[in-house]
Amino acid sequence: MTTGKSVGSDKAKSVRGVAAILPRPFLKWVGGKGQLVSRLRELLPSGFHHYFEPFVGGGALFFDVKPGKATLSDLNHELMACYEVVQNDVAGLIAMLADYVYDKDRYYEVRSWDPQNLEPTARCARTIYLNKTGFNGLYRVNSKGLFNVPFGRHVSPTLCDEKNLRACAKALQGVTLACKPFEHVLEAARSGDFVYFDPPYIPVSRSANFTAYARNGFDMNDQEKLAQVFDELAQRNVNVMLSNSDVPWMHERYARHTVRLIRARRNVNCNSASRGAINEVVVTSY
Repeated sequence: MTTGKSVGSDKAKSVRGVAAILPRPFLKWVGGKGQLVSRLRELLPSGFHHYFEPFVGGGALFFDVKPGKATLSDLNHELMACYEVVQNDVAGLIAMLADYVYDKDRYYEVRSWDPQNLEPTARCARTIYLNKTGFNGLYRVNSKGLFNVPFGRHVSPTLCDEKNLRACAKALQGVTLACKPFEHVLEAARSGDFVYFDPPYIPVSRSANFTAYARNGFDMNDQEKLAQVFDELAQRNVNVMLSNSDVPWMHERYARHTVRLIRARRNVNCNSASRGAINEVVVTSY
């Protein structure tokens, strides 16, 4: 059995006397768990066989845990295409990113490209470039599925973090990647496995709704379907953890499970006064 606390034990290892580079998300993703990884790690089950993350996003928890067996998935095709390239052609990706520059005109030129017309590595380089240079790291598409985030104001953004990309590529070796809806985990997860759900959050206000990362959004019907999947997995003795907003519905719907509150910093909001530390809910079945 792979334990949630031991899979990251190689952090202390070094290569030729230099501390090994620890992988971290190569994309900035709204709702990313980088700031909460240490708290989430404390809430992992004592042991599990296979790691599943159906809303992988930036993959902060996965890269921190580095489980021996893992399946990462998301319904966002551009995102999963990036993971596949980092896994299989990180050298080619690094070479392409080296040709990009941080420039407003260049940004809108690249944004106008149709990703369908690009080969996989070039498509991934485009996504990473737009993510690093767009407003607040948002990934948002309009009703036609076209990326529509405006140019961002950054100070010397790192467009190609070669060391981290190579570390991520190493962590992704042997990992199963899929572009599928979250329900697919019901077909694969078994007793003793671990599933982490980090879905688009229930908005706590109208201005906080950033679920447009996928063309069809993620509404309360989807939240209920997710809760049903959570319940079914728990009944099968699968270890399940889920993050979401601290709203009454979450406490009521998941009352049969363990519901905890953790503090998180909200960095994306139309109203700057609404940014800051807030409560988030973490639900566990174990």
